[in-house]
Amino acid sequence: MQTERVIAETRAWLDRAVIGLNLCPFAKAVQAKGQVRYIVSDAADVETLQAHLAQAMQELVATDPEVTDTVLLIHPQVLQDFEEFNEFLGIAEDTLAALDLEGVLQVAHFHPQFQFADAAPGDISHATNQSPYPTLHLLREDSIDRAVEAFPEPEAIYEANITTMEGLGAAGWAALQAQWQADAEAALAAAKGAPPST
Repeated sequence: MQTERVIAETRAWLDRAVIGLNLCPFAKAVQAKGQVRYIVSDAADVETLQAHLAQAMQELVATDPEVTDTVLLIHPQVLQDFEEFNEFLGIAEDTLAALDLEGVLQVAHFHPQFQFADAAPGDISHATNQSPYPTLHLLREDSIDRAVEAFPEPEAIYEANITTMEGLGAAGWAALQAQWQADAEAALAAAKGAPPST
């Protein structure tokens, strides 16, 4: 799978869904400033993905936050099953601890099959965390602290997101997915200097 396509689709999802629906009030600023780093891992097994995750963590803490504030580590070839992905999150936390980065970074996560444990399988609320590809999101604790100061009731974000998704509905979410896929195609075509396909 082409790295450029994976990044284009993920970027378009971030713009259309996460920022467009205001699912995360803090995403717009870092995206607008170009402070989101997109990394596509070619890992085909858990061990390689863990190595790539550790490298991404180390590189993030070594980089000026003004250059890169947050990282999306996208891994399209491994952990396509959500239960297996969920199990890997424990490995991600162990990796954070092994690098002595607890309290420095946090690992959030998105997945095409994401499901909240307390919601029915077909519930539209799951879409708030459904990305085009399995993705590990590395955040700086300092940035989280500043965000919480600016928005002291983070639980209100979750509640607002559920309301947004319920208003959108399954058909609206499907239409949004089609929009970000079209955006990605247009971006890829523009990068190649060709008109987008119709």
